[in-house]
Amino acid sequence: MYVFRVKSNAAIVAGVCAFLSISTAQAADISLEFDLVTVSLESRKFEAPGIDGQVLSQSKLFGVAVFKDGRYGTKDFINSGELKNGVGNLNGYSTYNFQEGTVSARWEASVGPDGVHGKYKILSGTGSYSGATGSGTLDSIPNPFKTSGLYRIKLAVKTP
Repeated sequence: MYVFRVKSNAAIVAGVCAFLSISTAQAADISLEFDLVTVSLESRKFEAPGIDGQVLSQSKLFGVAVFKDGRYGTKDFINSGELKNGVGNLNGYSTYNFQEGTVSARWEASVGPDGVHGKYKILSGTGSYSGATGSGTLDSIPNPFKTSGLYRIKLAVKTP
């Protein structure tokens, strides 16, 4: 009976140590920084009757994320906006698809003469980003193309 108890305690201690090492090894703060090229797949714009320059819009878009080290990912997202003479606010939902998993977020941005600037709130993730939370920023960067968007994205991803 004494030998059985020693084996049981050893098994319990080994199990607890294994559990703690697995749960702490997975927790991480991950910084993702990349450039994003976007294109509109579908877009609807509604001009307010009798109000010059006032527009409501809805779009479904796609993007390609390019990291400095050559890795890449994709982004599927939707947005809505309210602009007056090209100035106003946008908001939407995004899912980034990376080799390690996905990151989904809600975002809000302002549009003005100095470009688009906004913030992300990370809602969830899969794979290496399972259970993700966190935040991030988005800023438009000079873009020579009229039919696409170009942004610098920084995400601070926290996983449990």
